[in-house]
Amino acid sequence: MPGLLLDTLRGKSGSRRPIWLMRQAGRYLPEYRALRSEKGGFLELATDPAAAAEVTLQPIRRFGFDGAILFSDILMVPWALGQDLSFGPGEGPRLAPKADNRDAIGRLHAADHDKLQPIYETVGRVAAELPPETTFLGFAGSPWTVATYMIAGHGSRDHADARILAYRDPGAMRALIDVVVDLTVDYLANQVSAGVEAVQLFDSWAGSLAPAQFEQWVIAPNERITRRLHERCPGVPVIGFPKGAGARLSAYARETGVDAVGLDETVDPAWAARELPVDLPVQGNLDPLLLLTGGSELESAARFILDAFAGRPHVFNLGHGIDKETPISHVERLLETVRDWQG
Repeated sequence: MPGLLLDTLRGKSGSRRPIWLMRQAGRYLPEYRALRSEKGGFLELATDPAAAAEVTLQPIRRFGFDGAILFSDILMVPWALGQDLSFGPGEGPRLAPKADNRDAIGRLHAADHDKLQPIYETVGRVAAELPPETTFLGFAGSPWTVATYMIAGHGSRDHADARILAYRDPGAMRALIDVVVDLTVDYLANQVSAGVEAVQLFDSWAGSLAPAQFEQWVIAPNERITRRLHERCPGVPVIGFPKGAGARLSAYARETGVDAVGLDETVDPAWAARELPVDLPVQGNLDPLLLLTGGSELESAARFILDAFAGRPHVFNLGHGIDKETPISHVERLLETVRDWQG
């Protein structure tokens, strides 16, 4: 039988709300820190199937979330396309050489699925160990967000390198997006074949684009991925998470064909409940810093979100990833609040 989370993503709504948290497997957990120190770098950990499966399962054992999300990274796709990927101590990811012009984009390799095999093995290990009521989520980065890293070679505050390339040479940007779309569809379909039951597309930097650019580089590529994935994996829900989309969420929800929409913490739940398509499952959207802070405000905000979405399928989550300094007790209190709520 499908778990509560999978049922909700398929449009069913009841008195209980499923809950999982973005980055729920990570540095706020002492068991994760212990394993990370043993294994060394992030890439080494993410490509060790036994270790990555253990990390994926840690928050399920501790908290009993309704969903487990694969422990990996959105930059596995450019890594499989031939860019070197590294995670230096105390800094973000680095990709080289940069894919910042037509020639560099043309030199990207055909997808190397051998590099991705450890990810699929991790999925198989987790799927074999998860409780049957826990939904297994796979994921990938959306093409625009992945492209910002591929073009700049690292994360950036305003994604100027990618935005300039998109204005200066839209043909080059289109070629890069097309390559990422194609591999992302294969990557997610292979995760499904290995055992995930639903997937999320993370567009963490969608909010940096002007409206016409948002339509071209966020909505259109995510529509292609969603449509092709639905064709290859019928019945597998796709969650779209365009962080920073704001009022453009309505167009994103209508035009991409995603089965559920993730909301960041800047979105007013009352507005989303009113403006998004009727009966569309939504996910979110507690501020991660409020979970870090805790107290009565945390509980009040959680109940406000739950009440706002009482009339539609709703997956409780954060507006982005859990902060590494978040106390375990705050997560436990949030879980109590969500599970005690009756719609």
